[in-house]
Amino acid sequence: MIISKLPLAIAASALMFVTACDGTAPNGNQNAQQGAMIGAAAGAAAGLLTNRDRSNADRNRAALLTAVAGAGIGAAIGNNMDRQAEELRQSLGNGVGVTRQGDNLIVTLSQDILFATDSTAVSGASQNDLRIVAQSLNNYPNTTVNVVGHTDNTGDASYNFDLSQRRAQAVASVLRSGGVSSSRIRAIGAGEDQPIASNLNASGRAANRRVEIIITPN
Repeated sequence: MIISKLPLAIAASALMFVTACDGTAPNGNQNAQQGAMIGAAAGAAAGLLTNRDRSNADRNRAALLTAVAGAGIGAAIGNNMDRQAEELRQSLGNGVGVTRQGDNLIVTLSQDILFATDSTAVSGASQNDLRIVAQSLNNYPNTTVNVVGHTDNTGDASYNFDLSQRRAQAVASVLRSGGVSSSRIRAIGAGEDQPIASNLNASGRAANRRVEIIITPN
């Protein structure tokens, strides 16, 4: 148990060191601190593994150095994602949601705003929002993007799946036209399989009809 706890202890020390040195990170920046802790733990484990044939003192020293480096990288990623999220919240319309889930940044757009009924043509107003998202993706290029289409459960499931796929592709196409590299973007249809609300009432079905742009750091 002592060996298994050692990387975490070193990682915690590295996290405290990086947080103390980083005067730009607010104390309440939980996402940046979480990223730093993950990076520190990974760095500490890597330092111990790659130096396993050396003395305990040398191994611990190597683990601490790699933990500090990992914490710095993790904190930087967390800060970037926090900054990008706040910029998007300030720039996008009120009908667009911007949330953090773990390492992911999720931009959620209602399909009722994006598309007319049974259409895959993105509305003019939504194209403006998507151009803002595209510019943000260009400003923060070290991420990958999954565009996921969702529907409610009204109608045939296979039709809903196909519609969600085509709508995800339409949104992805707007992002590409905004300069985002095709290699970063994947369009996915989820159909009616991932509801976030009840399909038993109109408001729940409206919430389930959505496109999510999931931004993940590389």
